[in-house]
This record gives sequence, structure tokens and C-alpha cells, in this order.
Amino acid sequence: MTGPKMTARVLVADKLEEGAFRDLVAQGFEIIERTDLTSESLPAALPGVKVLVVRSTIVTKEAIAAADRLALIVRAGSGTNNIDVAAASARGIYVSNCPGRNSVAVAELTLGLLLAIDRRLPDNVADLRRGKWDKGSYSKAKGLKGRRLGLVGFGAIAQEVARRAQAFELEVQAYARTLSDDVAKRFGVDRSTSLDELFESSDIVSLHVPLSKETRGMIGAALLGRLKRGAVFLNTARAEVVDQVALLEVAKAGKIWVGTDVFAAEPEGKSGDFSDELGRLPNVYGSHHIGASTDQAQHEIAKAAVGHVRAFLERGEVKDSVNILHAPPVQGTLVVRHLDRVGVLAAVLGALRNDDVNVETMENVIFAGGLAACARIKVAQRPQAATIEHLAGLEHVISVELL
Repeated sequence: MTGPKMTARVLVADKLEEGAFRDLVAQGFEIIERTDLTSESLPAALPGVKVLVVRSTIVTKEAIAAADRLALIVRAGSGTNNIDVAAASARGIYVSNCPGRNSVAVAELTLGLLLAIDRRLPDNVADLRRGKWDKGSYSKAKGLKGRRLGLVGFGAIAQEVARRAQAFELEVQAYARTLSDDVAKRFGVDRSTSLDELFESSDIVSLHVPLSKETRGMIGAALLGRLKRGAVFLNTARAEVVDQVALLEVAKAGKIWVGTDVFAAEPEGKSGDFSDELGRLPNVYGSHHIGASTDQAQHEIAKAAVGHVRAFLERGEVKDSVNILHAPPVQGTLVVRHLDRVGVLAAVLGALRNDDVNVETMENVIFAGGLAACARIKVAQRPQAATIEHLAGLEHVISVELL
């Protein structure tokens, strides 16, 4: 395999699997690993960087503005809420992620939190370490068999949770806007028709939706109030999906048990002071945002991130992009059959520019023999008749049609 045509600098701003980028280094790409970077120090490290790989480091609009060659940001994980995607889009910078690679790890933690709550495992351990034996208190557990688990969202993680929950003989139901009866049947789950129904009828509710404009704050006081007394509420998704004030209120009232891997005010680094009151309540079992933190998951995520970087540097291909407009505003398609000569398409695009016609997408295919080609140009405005006539008269143009 030949090396890169030109040096491309890749900045890896978070620790990934040891040696993950070894093959790209061998090909001649410049890989810079800077796990010490923060949101404040990242901008100064970005000049000259073509590809940025992050896991938890926050990429602000200031960082994006400081990047002079940046073309792709890869999030080594499933979400992109630590990246200012709007700022990247405004600069024509691709943003991609690695969805589904940590599904099993998050599902395992979800069931772990549920088991910990049912058997009060952290309190068991804490008392033993203090030299206290209290079998009488810790013998009181409901058990999981036959209880009803409601899943909010039914993507890759929720599906893995469903599989494992069914092994414990939990009855599983799910609600998602896109969940069909066929998919629900295939996974052996009941399809809830609304969040209200799911919260009212579940003994356990577990959140598995990404953070977006639509999901931010979607679980509020009204839904939390529908939970049964003694119900378990699990969140291994994002803290911002839940109204944290409402959750703290219902948890402080002692009505429900909470198992959460995410908090509203997490320290930015790997360690630091933690002041979220929710995490200190006796009926709240929390973990340190470690849902994806297994060796297996990190191997899969690192492999996917490296694959994304390789595809972009070697072929210009962007995998799992989150900021491409898949349905641009198209008013027509210009079909130009032409001889495959230098400058033909440049003349066509120049004529469209003079007519103030914006090109949204374009493809140009070459016919067998390499003599002729056909360009299909999707445009945001329909060209004037005079422009079409001008295009048809260009040298080496065979025909022009506006669909």
C-alpha cells in the first residue's frame, strides 16, 4: 500500500486504545496524541490539524474558529453533545460519531444498576467494610422476575438491555416514536403507545435516547409523578434528558429508587470535586459516567474511530456523519450530457453562477469508452430559459434537460 499523497495531521485529544493508530503512522500520517488537552487549551493545538478525534474533550465554537485546516471531527463514542456541531457545519467541517459500538457495555451497566438497587449491593459492601453484619435488613428484596421494565427509546442500547432483561424474566415494554409493531414483536417486547402509559404501567423505567433538541428535558415532573411508589428509574443516557430539579424532588421524597450513570454537573476531567445533591441521597445509586468504559467497548470504539479517519484520509469518505443535510432544498435537476473534456463542467457551473443558481448536489458519470459523460446537477433554483439555451450551446455539450 502506498503512503499518503500529502502530510495530514491528525490530533487525538483523548486516550484511546494503545496503538490504535499504529497502521496510520506507518503509512506516513502524522498522529499527535494529546490527552492533556481541555476545552480551554484545545484551540491553540488545532492550527494545521486536518482531523480531530475526541472522546470527552469539549470542542467549542472558539476551538473550531481557531482551526485553519480542520475538515473532520470524529467523536469516539455514540453522541456528539460535547461538540458544537452547528459551528462545525457553518465552517463546512464534517462531524461523525461511532454509534452502536458501546451498546453492550451500557446495557450491562444498566442491568448492574438495577441489580444493585434490588439487592442494595453498595450498602451491603459498605457495611461489611465497616465491620457491620445486617442480614435482617438486606434480606428484603423484591427480585426481578415478573416485574415490568419500560424502555424509553429502542435503539441499539435499548435492544441489548431488552435481551438481557428477558434472561432475568422481566416483562419488557418500550416506547419510541419510530418503534413499529413488527420490530417490537421481533424483539419480544410490548409496544407502548405513549410515555404516559409506559411510566404508569412499569415497575422499572430505563432511558435510552440521545440528547437532542427534541429529547432535552423530555422527562419532567408530570412523567416522574406517574411512577409507582417504589419504582426504579434508570438513566444511562444523558442527564439533560431529565428535568434534574424534578428528579431531585421526587428522589428526596423517597418515592422511587434512582440508578444513574450521568449527572447534571459532572467534573470535566477524569477526577474532581462532585457536588450534585442527587448522588448523595440514600435511594440513589450512581456511577461515574462509565457506561461505555469496558475494555471490550473501548476496543470497538477505537477500531471504529480509526476506520473513520482512514476512510477520510485515504478516500475522502465520511462515515456516520451527523451534520450532512440529506434532503437539501432542490427545485430541479439539470441533466447535461457532454463529451468528457477538460473545462466542460467548469463552464456549466460558471453559467449557473452567473444566473445566481445554487448547486446543492452533483454527480458526473463516465460512459464506457471514456468519450462521453452525463452530469446530474440538483439546483436550489430553476435556471432561466436563456441560461439553459446558453448551456446547450457550450462547446462539447451534447444536450441539456431540466427536470
